[in-house]
Amino acid sequence: MKIPAKGFTHGGKFHADDVFSTALLQIVRPDIQVTRGFVVPDDFDGIVYDVGGGMFDHHQEPRETRPNGVPYAAFGLLWQVLGAQLVGEHQARLLDENFIQPLDLNDNTGEQNSLADAIGSFNPLWDSKDDPDECFWRAVPVAKKILENEIAAANAVNRADDTVRRAYANMKDGIVVLPAYMPWKNGLYKTDALFVVYPSQRGGWSAQCVTDHKTKRPKLPFPQSWAGQPQEVIEQKSGIPGISFCHASRFLITAKDKETALAACRQVLKNNGRLA
Repeated sequence: MKIPAKGFTHGGKFHADDVFSTALLQIVRPDIQVTRGFVVPDDFDGIVYDVGGGMFDHHQEPRETRPNGVPYAAFGLLWQVLGAQLVGEHQARLLDENFIQPLDLNDNTGEQNSLADAIGSFNPLWDSKDDPDECFWRAVPVAKKILENEIAAANAVNRADDTVRRAYANMKDGIVVLPAYMPWKNGLYKTDALFVVYPSQRGGWSAQCVTDHKTKRPKLPFPQSWAGQPQEVIEQKSGIPGISFCHASRFLITAKDKETALAACRQVLKNNGRLA
C-alpha cells in the first residue's frame, strides 16, 4: 500500500493506538504530514485513521476482529496492510500477536497495558493548560523509537534464520551448534532440536534447552542438582570441570568452552536415555 503525503487522526486526548499508528506511518513515509482534529474535512486528500469511519477506524460496527477474538484498533488495521513490507509476513504476524494485539485490546476494552499507560501519560493533566497537540507530538517520537526497535529485532530474526537452519541441518544428537549468539527460537520452532550451544556474549560458551512448543517448557532441563549452585558444586555433581553456571530454572548453563557445553548437554541426554 502506498501511503499518501497527508494523514488525519482525531484531536483531544490521545491513546497508544493513534500515537503508534502515527509512528508507523512516519516509518513507512517519513515526510507524511499528520493533522489532528475532530471532523475530517470534506476535501481531505490523505489517509484517515482512528476517526472518520473509514477502513482504518475501528469505532463503527461491525468491527473487524481477529480469528482469536482480539478486535482490531487503528494500529492493528494499519499494521495488517503495512507490516509485511517492513518485516516479512511471518514476522509481521508474530509482531501482531506479541506487540500490537495487546495495544489493540487495551484500546478496545480498557484491559491493562503498561506500555499504553506510559504513552497515555503524555496527555495533559486534567488541570493543565498544556496543548494536547503539543503533548501528542512529544509522545509520537517515543512510540516511533519503540516500534523501530521492534521492527529491527524482527528483521534480525529474519537474518538469523538462514544460519540457524544450516546449523540445524548439521545437528547431532539433538544438539544444534551456532557460530555466534543470535535469535534462534524462530528457526527451531517445532523441530526435534533439544539443545542449542553458542558463544556467550559474556565470554565462554552457553547451552540452552529448546522449549517444547506445546508445553512451553524445556524439553530436557538441566539437572535439579545443578540449578542455582556455585561452580564448584556443579562441577562436583556433574563431573565436568568448567561448567560455571546453571540457571535456577534449569534452561541455561554457561561453560568455559564449546566442548564443555557440549559435554553438559550429552550428560543430560545420557541421563534421560537419549544417548548411549
